[in-house]
This record gives sequence, structure tokens and C-alpha cells, in this order.
Amino acid sequence: MSVQVTAEKAQVLFEDVAHQGEVLARLNGEVIFVGFGIPGEEALVEIRRHKKGYAYARLLEVVSPSPHRIEPRCEHYRECGGCQWQHVDYGHQLELKRRVVQEQMRRIGKLPDVPVLPTLPAPDPWHYRNHARFTVWRSSGKLGFVQRYTHRFLPIDFCHLMHPQVNLLLAELQGKCRETTQLSIRVGTGTGQYLIQPALKSTEIAVPTGQRFYEEELSGVRFRISAPSFFQVNSAQAERLADVVREQLRLSGDETLLDAYAGVGAFALLLASSAKKVIAIEESLPALKDAAVSAAGVENVEFLQGKVEELLPKLAVKPDAVILDPPRAGCHSDVISVLREQRLSRIVYVSCDPATLARDLALFCKGGTYQVEQVQPVDMFPQTYHIECVATLANEK
Repeated sequence: MSVQVTAEKAQVLFEDVAHQGEVLARLNGEVIFVGFGIPGEEALVEIRRHKKGYAYARLLEVVSPSPHRIEPRCEHYRECGGCQWQHVDYGHQLELKRRVVQEQMRRIGKLPDVPVLPTLPAPDPWHYRNHARFTVWRSSGKLGFVQRYTHRFLPIDFCHLMHPQVNLLLAELQGKCRETTQLSIRVGTGTGQYLIQPALKSTEIAVPTGQRFYEEELSGVRFRISAPSFFQVNSAQAERLADVVREQLRLSGDETLLDAYAGVGAFALLLASSAKKVIAIEESLPALKDAAVSAAGVENVEFLQGKVEELLPKLAVKPDAVILDPPRAGCHSDVISVLREQRLSRIVYVSCDPATLARDLALFCKGGTYQVEQVQPVDMFPQTYHIECVATLANEK
């Protein structure tokens, strides 16, 4: 393609998907990152910012549209920044996510031959989020989001990613929240319960606020979730995620299973019936208190408070299999070292960041200790670039 350049405008070819859902192009040897494109398109862009070796550009016009380009559903799409791929048909979003995982395995993990399976789709790519955090404009009490690029306040009356109950509560609270600057709404899509924090005193507000916790139900198991505790924002896909983990662990019912970074105990309790014993480690005390309430009557689950890297070497019992579900930063190196020494038959690693996942998988595979059987992307976050993955590590003794 011949490149046409006028001042800081240029016609370029979008070569591939890049970090944070942008696309990558090249101009005179410089890498350019552009939002709202699709690989394979030709487009006119405006260079906005030069960095060392790369630049950021704004999409002006799509000259040669991809067959996967569609009209975004949300009127705020281009300015909000909460979604990155509403302009891409859902089937192609799934393929792009798989491509991102493959590239991270190759580039960061140096694992080009790892099988990356097709991304498991969400049952509904809209209205799936059970949790929303809003910024409040104090002068008006309006709820909204801070724009991704400009950091300006954008009032929001309805979000196409939010569960219908979140949008109903948003409508009730809109314009009435001058007493705070941040507000969180969380709903149990399987129970109808909700939590609004902080507690609000305004007599204009007709719904209760300030709940300390709410309950959610996944696959027949009820979980208590307090305000400080993490829980997956897509409840339907959280059930699917647990099913994938169970399938990959291949438990017979006689194993001791370790759930590291256990949170409120979602995996521990959902898989308790598939193992002889489950040991769950979690650092957060509020999450462990939630887990203890949810685990009432479950005899084969033991919860331990502390850092995984500190408690793992001290366990009295060597686990037969392990679930790793660390935060975005990935596993502590000491955790990987201990598990490499133990040479367990199976480790299932759940990750929300393909880059740190690829880094950690490479460490597990060093010296042939473990082999990556597969990586299964699961689409927890449709319309966005975020990707959840389940990687299976095996040790063939």
C-alpha cells in the first residue's frame, strides 16, 4: 500500500491488535497505535503524540472497512473509553482475543507451540456486569465515568454493559448523590440482592444504601460478598470458568486440592464436591470472613489466611493439584519455585492478564518441569480488550 502523508495526517494499514485494544500500524519505520480500528483496515489517521520509537494517533476516517466492522450500540462509545471493541462484531472479538493470547505466549513466554483454544463466548455480550463504580459530580449529584483519554467527567444514565438491575438503581440515584464523590453498585444476578456504597443520607433517595454485603448464587452455591471483597463481574461466565477449571483438574474425588489466592472461596466451594479436601489460601481478611459464611456446612474445605508464598511451603499436606488465581501482577516467584519443586500432576492457572500469564508459564516450564497442555480464553468482558484465561500445566512423571 502506498502511504499518503500530509503534515501529521497519514493513510495507514492496521496490521494487528495491540495493547489495550488499540490497533498497530507503521509509518516510516515508526509504530503507531490507534483506537477504534480493526486489523486489515486502511484508514486516515492523525498523529497526536510522539514517543521514543512509537506514536499515538486518532482515527479520522476508515478508507477500507473490515467486514467485521459494525455500528457501536452506545452513544458514548468513542468518548467514554470503558469499551474498546463495540465497533467489532462479537465473533471477531473472540478471535482477536485468541490472537492476543497466542501473541503473548509467543513473544513473552517464548511458547509458540502452546495450543490456544477458541475463546469461549459469553451467553450475552451485553448487560453482563454485576458491578459498577461511578464518579459523582458534586455540584449536580450526577453519576458518570471519567473519560479514558481526556479524564473529563461524562454523565451516564444507562450503560449497555451493566446488568439491568444496575441500570435501574442508577436511574434512581442519578442526580441525588451530592454527598459523595464515588459510588459503587453491586448486584447478585442470581439472587436479586444488591449493595450500594457508601451509605447515603439524602431523603431524595428511595432505595436502601450502605449495605455491608450482598449474596450471589453460582451453580447452586450461595456466596456472601462484602463491600471490600472481589468477585467476578460476569456471573454467568464465572460459572463457565469454574466448569473449565473442574474439567482441566480431572479430579477423581480422592485428591487434596489447593486453591491459592482463593478470594471469597468461589473455586474452593464450587469444586469441594469434586475433591476429598480443599485447602484455600487468601490474604484478605474480609474475603475470608465472607468465605467462612458461605462455607457453613461444607466439611472438606479449610481456609487459611496469609500470603500464598509464605503459607505454601509450610503446608503439612502436599496437594495433589492446585488452582492458581492470582491478581493481575501474577504469581509470586517463590510460589512458582515451590510448585516446581513439588512436581504436582496438574496445576490450573486462571489469569486476567495474558502477559503475566505467559511470563509465569515460561517459568513453570523451565527445564521441562511442567508442560502447558492448553490455554483456554474465556470471554468474561465482551466489548472490551480484557481477557480471562485458564491454562493447564501437567507434569508427566
